Amino acid sequence: MNVVSKLLTAAAIFCASTLMAQADQVKVGIAAEPSPPFFSLDASGHWVGWEIEIINAICAEAKLDCVLTPVAWDGIIPSLTSKKIDVIMSGMSITEKRKKTIDFSDKYFSDSGYTIVGPKDVTMDATPEGLKGKILGIQVSTNAEVYASKHLKNSLAELKTYQTQDEAQQDLVAGRIDAWMASPIAVDSFLKTGGKTCCEIKGKVANDPKIMAAGVGAGLRKEDAQLKEKINAAIRGIRANGKYNEITKKYFDFDVYGE
Repeated sequence: MNVVSKLLTAAAIFCASTLMAQADQVKVGIAAEPSPPFFSLDASGHWVGWEIEIINAICAEAKLDCVLTPVAWDGIIPSLTSKKIDVIMSGMSITEKRKKTIDFSDKYFSDSGYTIVGPKDVTMDATPEGLKGKILGIQVSTNAEVYASKHLKNSLAELKTYQTQDEAQQDLVAGRIDAWMASPIAVDSFLKTGGKTCCEIKGKVANDPKIMAAGVGAGLRKEDAQLKEKINAAIRGIRANGKYNEITKKYFDFDVYGE
């Protein structure tokens, strides 16, 4: 083989490997608004948290070149369908309504109902009667908002929505709302940090199987079956090899995966 042929062959191999690398690069959409302990920005501007570590573990297991891509939560599904991102991994509940537009991987943690949190010195419970006349805070465009709108809104003085969980938590601590509703995992983190002195759990709302999610999974375009299978295999892989539990124990003292 002459020098020219060798150079052409080397160039062809380089181009092929580059295309393969590009084909495996995946833009992972996360909400741009911090939501600890799942994801938040550290002092140096890097994304950290339980979900960030799980994303990194899944991508490593699947041999995907993942790039974290922050997107406003209320525009995250349009960003996926318009191909600005390739997958959503941002605490998105698997629901029948969302499945009409996008597909989901297997779950990578449980989203088992919703918890009401309020001030320690205020008596209330997690029922429409117990919340009568109260101002309830909730994150917008979430499954929890769907639940509250259906089951609680008529009893409330106001159902106040927020772009982020953090904003709702701040208003609860400041007394601008009477209660906050979120997933048990988000509540657990809040009561260990900013809400540990002021607030307590008032109860869990009643189950509604038509609204309650089947866990949290990676959101994907319906046509991306191959990427879905890679992510599913990676979720199974990190649970089997112990990486999932290794990460989880750093953040939680209870099982977040569920049955």
